[in-house]
Amino acid sequence: MKIDQPWLTSAPTRAVCDALIAAKAEIYFVGGCVRNALLQEPVSDLDLSTNVEPGRVVEAATIAGLKAIPTGIDHGTVTVVADGIPFEITTFRKDVATDGRRAVVAFATDIAEDARRRDFTMNALYARPNGEVVDPLGGLDDLRARRVRFIGDATQRIREDYLRILRYFRFHSWYGDATEGFDPEALGAIAETQEGLDHLSRERVGSEMMKLLSAADPAPSIATMRQIGVLAHVLPGADDRALAPLIHLEAGMPIEAETRLAALGGDNIQDTLRLSKATAARVTLLRQLAEGMAGGAELAYRHDVDTARRALMLRSALLETPPSPQLEPDIALGASVKFPISAQDLLPFAQGAALGHALKTLEAEWIASGFQIDKQGLIERLPDIR
Repeated sequence: MKIDQPWLTSAPTRAVCDALIAAKAEIYFVGGCVRNALLQEPVSDLDLSTNVEPGRVVEAATIAGLKAIPTGIDHGTVTVVADGIPFEITTFRKDVATDGRRAVVAFATDIAEDARRRDFTMNALYARPNGEVVDPLGGLDDLRARRVRFIGDATQRIREDYLRILRYFRFHSWYGDATEGFDPEALGAIAETQEGLDHLSRERVGSEMMKLLSAADPAPSIATMRQIGVLAHVLPGADDRALAPLIHLEAGMPIEAETRLAALGGDNIQDTLRLSKATAARVTLLRQLAEGMAGGAELAYRHDVDTARRALMLRSALLETPPSPQLEPDIALGASVKFPISAQDLLPFAQGAALGHALKTLEAEWIASGFQIDKQGLIERLPDIR
């Protein structure tokens, strides 16, 4: 079998491959780029494996006039840049020791050894520069069946890095066959080892959770995580009952992981998942708006169309009620109006804190009127609120 993708024959790709081949290196594309090419999914990162050590990769790139960056040279990784495109090139490796969070590795010369240290069979697929697929561990059959399966003993794979528990659910959401369910061996191993999640950095857990929630439909994975106890380890206090309804309501909208996380809730989400301030603020805002009483018009006026729509979808999912038929007209109305009063208009009547109070009160009355009260009408109400 061969893959046939534009990136495989592009000038930057050929320059990198030619440089290494000239140095008598074996070179293989590996992992996500091969997997996604075979699934006809978008390819983003181009990762390669080779039998030569990092020093020779740097030397080969330099001779060819390419930029070589020792991004992870102690672990065998060099990033070679061609025409601005990065290629991450890693020497074949084998694990020497692991502690559930990081591995001590040694270089290997055999592609099968390199494949056995990976997580899932669908990620242990390689392709030569001519596109020919190399399948050391039989992962191609699993990929065709969209079956996410650990390489070798699932428990051992997880104990090497407990983040693989979350990666399993993420890969199932992105690439698995939902109709076939989850691999029983994988779930048994996860149930046995899930306490190891408590020892991972919150940053790694948070990053993996956001990737999982960015899948088209992560609800089955999240539900299974809750059933076997994983969700309580990574997000205590979370409740996934609103997630599946939210995903149904979101149909046709761009995916936003923050909205899905807001649906889950949980205790102290920002610290638990080490979210960025911007991400945490977005999650908090959506949850607060969904739990509030403001209608679509007010939400669109005070925030923006996208925030209003997502907050109302989330509200419907949390309350298990359908959205209002007026949702879109209300949002359109709120997005189109502008408060007719400015601070300058009220300066003859109020100053300082009184001015701020007057503006806030008049704005609330204007919103409550359905944005119908005009400027003069609002000014005439001023004596009543002072």
